[in-house]
Amino acid sequence: MIQLHNVYKQFQEGTYILKGINLNIPSGESTCIIGQSGQGKSVLLKMIIGLIQPTHGNVIVDGIDTSDVSEESHHDIFKQCGYVFQFAALLDSLSVFENIGLSLLEHGYSEQQAMPIVKAKLKLVNLTPDILEKYPDQLSGGMKKRVGLARTLVSDPSIILYDEPTTGLDPITTNIVHELIHRTQQNMHITSVIISHNTTIFDYVDNVALLHQGEIQYFGKARDIWNTDNPYVRQFIRGYTSGPIETEID
Repeated sequence: MIQLHNVYKQFQEGTYILKGINLNIPSGESTCIIGQSGQGKSVLLKMIIGLIQPTHGNVIVDGIDTSDVSEESHHDIFKQCGYVFQFAALLDSLSVFENIGLSLLEHGYSEQQAMPIVKAKLKLVNLTPDILEKYPDQLSGGMKKRVGLARTLVSDPSIILYDEPTTGLDPITTNIVHELIHRTQQNMHITSVIISHNTTIFDYVDNVALLHQGEIQYFGKARDIWNTDNPYVRQFIRGYTSGPIETEID
């Protein structure tokens, strides 16, 4: 389980982007975090993986408080975490094989040793080996997302964090990526945390949390989301222009 207890994050004196976050993310399930832009969703995600430390509070991963361990132990904890970036973050100068297998090659694997592992991960994301010699600029947006996920799966993580994985994709490709995230979570029994603005993801996740003004305003089962009486959720998912969420119109 991933637990955030009374977590605050301050970037400038007097300005807190997270204000007492309390959130328990169940192990082996998928949890989507929604909210308006600029509410700190990506900050929260990076805090879970250890890229950002909280100003106050505790982030606990599988029972270990990550703010109270040595640098070496911290590294060991987060080796179990995978991070899928918003725009895949593939290296343009490397082939698909090199992008997926980079961490293997850096740790002393030969190309022959790395190849079967890379092919296996490619299969998990429904891609075929004929793209291994291609470069990112030869791939569609959806294929780049899949390659980015395959690269993450190389380390066999028990936790995968997705930062807006369907940004810039058309509705059909968006649903394909959502199905891929769901299938990966189910097949590998991993804990998935997904940042998204797309409400169609509710059909593919177990839980939904809404972040607004630095606090978790809602946490519940995705299957119940459309019937909730929570005013923050109702405004966000139905696109109401009035409600507890302040909106600005230029």
